[in-house]
Amino acid sequence: MSVLETAGLAVLRSLDPETAHGLAIKALQSGLLPMPRAVVSGRLQTRVAGLDLPNPVGLAAGFDKNATALAGLSRAGFGFVEVGAATPRPQQGNARPRLFRLAQDRAVINRFGFNNDGAQAIAARLAHRPAGMVLGLNLGANKDSSDRAGDFAQVLRMTGASIDFATVNVSSPNTERLRELQGADALAALLAGVMSARDELLRPIPVFLKIAPDLSDVELAEIADVALAARVDAIIATNTTVSRDGLTSAQAHQAGGLSGAPLFEKSTRVLARLSHLTQGAVPLIGVGGVSSAQQAYAKIRAGASAVQLYSALVYEGLSLVGRINQGLADALERDGLANVAQAVGLDRDKWL
Repeated sequence: MSVLETAGLAVLRSLDPETAHGLAIKALQSGLLPMPRAVVSGRLQTRVAGLDLPNPVGLAAGFDKNATALAGLSRAGFGFVEVGAATPRPQQGNARPRLFRLAQDRAVINRFGFNNDGAQAIAARLAHRPAGMVLGLNLGANKDSSDRAGDFAQVLRMTGASIDFATVNVSSPNTERLRELQGADALAALLAGVMSARDELLRPIPVFLKIAPDLSDVELAEIADVALAARVDAIIATNTTVSRDGLTSAQAHQAGGLSGAPLFEKSTRVLARLSHLTQGAVPLIGVGGVSSAQQAYAKIRAGASAVQLYSALVYEGLSLVGRINQGLADALERDGLANVAQAVGLDRDKWL
């Protein structure tokens, strides 16, 4: 991490978290932010759900909710970028404060509630996306919708022409009763609607499903069965957790979804369990607590074909992307693996 990046992070951490996040987005929009050197290696190139990725390290949804910083993010060294979540209509989300740093725990709690500019505005920005980046959109539902399942398909119809993949997000804990859509029957019906909308696109794209880390083994098995039957193209494991086990920070009592370091083991165990249940029939993307190359490699060896970051960037900055990719390339070389795909699932049984 450079001296400039260290100083910049210190300034941002002195501010209210949501204000700091807004400034980070503006810095990316400005084009003046120094970008880390991209790590290029044949060992890192991989193919996931039909998408050719220059490396397996992606940006998770939630950082650029409104797709306003695409140009900057396209130069940050990510293998793929996911923006959103987008809902059919603009939505203010929950009242502030709604974002909290837990520095002692290297974690973040958010209860944004799908605040976004709405699918129409976001679709207009996606239509002018930078060339060359692999770009996805997280699909959401309006809080006051009478047909939340239908909202997901509606957003896909409005935006699908300008994205490379779409993620069905039924696992956010910050929209009341949203997680009920993870039930087998509700999820099957929702996915059927989304897949039908996908098939209407001139260029059908992969559809991913993002799940919660707080599922029982029975619930996880049901979701795996539904996802396979619906033929989703990948599963993202996992979203934030409602658990507060082991936290020491003063803000640990705040309501919302917890992300960051405390989520690593829990999300990785869910990932490995899902890998076991699906037996390689659907690619998995590992999210939750990744802040080093070692942790990214652990997710991959537990069953992930790619990983995503978000909360760690609050503490480590954008240079973390390059450090993780370089560390992954070094680990693959050390282990005699020609490509990251060869490492997927090698340690899965250790997490079961």
